[in-house]
Amino acid sequence: MGISQMFARKVIAASISGSLFAVVLGLIVTDPFVGEAGSAGEYFRGAIISIPFYLLYSFPVILIYGTLTSAVSDLLAFFISNHTNRKLELYISLILHLLFGSILYGLSLGAAVLFFITDYILRRKQFGSWRNALKSLGLPVLVWIVFMGGVYVMDASLLK
Repeated sequence: MGISQMFARKVIAASISGSLFAVVLGLIVTDPFVGEAGSAGEYFRGAIISIPFYLLYSFPVILIYGTLTSAVSDLLAFFISNHTNRKLELYISLILHLLFGSILYGLSLGAAVLFFITDYILRRKQFGSWRNALKSLGLPVLVWIVFMGGVYVMDASLLK
């Protein structure tokens, strides 16, 4: 697989893992401005409000930083495993992903693990064309539109 295909696969992995990261973070840390939710309705309202916010700020970082550091991790793991043991390539790559992902401790480490798992699955499925990479960038946009639509519906129902 060439470098171009690898970067295309990384963009797809960033689109998927960035969208998943925002949704998972929104479900774990609902509305960071309000605090704890007192009811299930408040919890879901906080989650729906926070997911577009998290996506807006985390996705560009995951796309740029995550794609570049993941490519560096894979290339370093490939070169190191060629000089040691080829079977260690996956583990070396995982360690490097964790190292690069430890910048903000828990948050970025979770994103790095999610990115690594997504990229590993995509590598096994042989995804990696630029056409698919460009299409995949629609996923975070779709997630943002869906949850912003949810915010709009909630606000419209409160006005009635």
